[in-house]
Amino acid sequence: MIQQDIKELEERSIFIMREAKSKFNKVAALWSMGKDSTTMLALARKAFLGKVPFPVIHIDNSIDFPETYAFREELAKKWKLDLIVAKSEIKPELSGFACCGENKTVALKKLMEQYGFDALIVSIRRDEHGIRAKERYMSPRDKEFKWNFKDQPAEIWDDYSSKMDVKGHVRIHPLLDWNEIDIWQYIKKNKVPMNPLYFSRNGYRFRSLGCTHCTVALKSGAKNVNDIIKELATTETEERSGRSQDKEKEYTMEKLRSLGYM
Repeated sequence: MIQQDIKELEERSIFIMREAKSKFNKVAALWSMGKDSTTMLALARKAFLGKVPFPVIHIDNSIDFPETYAFREELAKKWKLDLIVAKSEIKPELSGFACCGENKTVALKKLMEQYGFDALIVSIRRDEHGIRAKERYMSPRDKEFKWNFKDQPAEIWDDYSSKMDVKGHVRIHPLLDWNEIDIWQYIKKNKVPMNPLYFSRNGYRFRSLGCTHCTVALKSGAKNVNDIIKELATTETEERSGRSQDKEKEYTMEKLRSLGYM
C-alpha cells in the first residue's frame, strides 16, 4: 500500500473544509465513529482553531457496537461536539441490508430537511470502492438526494467550489485522495482518539467498522496503531472485506449511491 505525503493531504483537506464552511450557509458533518470520520473531525478541529464549527450527525440504527456508542459519548464530550443523533428504521430495502443501506439515507434526508443543511461533509475515500472513485471533492445532490455521477462539475486546480446549480445539497469529500494507511499515519502523528474495536482482541479486530449485523472482525494481531501500520504494509486482504454490503455487485452499490446512499 502506497503511503502519500501526509502534510500535503492534510493541507488539501483543511482547504476543502474551509471552502465549504465559507461557501455554504448551513454545513454539517456525518460521523460514524469510524477511523475515517473521526480523522475528518480531527482535521476540522485543526482547520478551525481547535473546534468543530458545525453540527456532527450520527445516523443511528440502534444496533451499533456498545464500544461505538461509548466512544461517541466520550469523544463528543471531550471535543465539545454539537452532536445530532437521528434514528433510522430497520426494514427491507434495495441492497438487502436493512441495517446500513437505504434506510439510513431516508433518516438523513428527513434530518437535513428539518435543519435546512445545504452541505454535508462526508469521510469517503476513492480507494474504498469503485463507485466512490467517481466522486468529486464537492458533489451536488438533488432534492431527492439523487447523484448524477455522469454529469458532475469540473474541478480545476484548487477551484473546488465553482458555482453549482444546486437544488438539493452538496456532499463535501475532504478525504477523497487519502488511503487507509494514510489515515492510520495521521492518527499516529496527531494522536487521534480511536474506537477500540480497531485493535486486536483475542486475535481479531475490525478493519472497517459498521454495525453488529453487517460487520465482522478479521483475524489480526495488531494491538496498537504501529502494529496496524505494519500490517497494512504487507496485507493482501481488502479493507472492507468484513463489510457485507461491499460483497454486493458493483451495479448495486452504484444504484444505491445514485439514490443518495452514504
